[in-house]
Amino acid sequence: EEKIVGIVTEALPNTMFRVEMPNGSLMIAYLAGKMRMHRIKVLVGDKVEVLIDPYGGKGRIVRRM
Repeated sequence: EEKIVGIVTEALPNTMFRVEMPNGSLMIAYLAGKMRMHRIKVLVGDKVEVLIDPYGGKGRIVRRM
């Protein structure tokens, strides 16, 4: 599991976000359960820490910077 810092470029339904990675690629990430539980808001333009799925699926946003 690898953590990468990216920037949220678009908010999608069901607390999903399109995140731009440092290498310029876009990936879809969902909000982690702890962030939902503590009602932490993520907005377009925020820097976020994303945990990358080792199997190449969606990422999980674990922290807002």
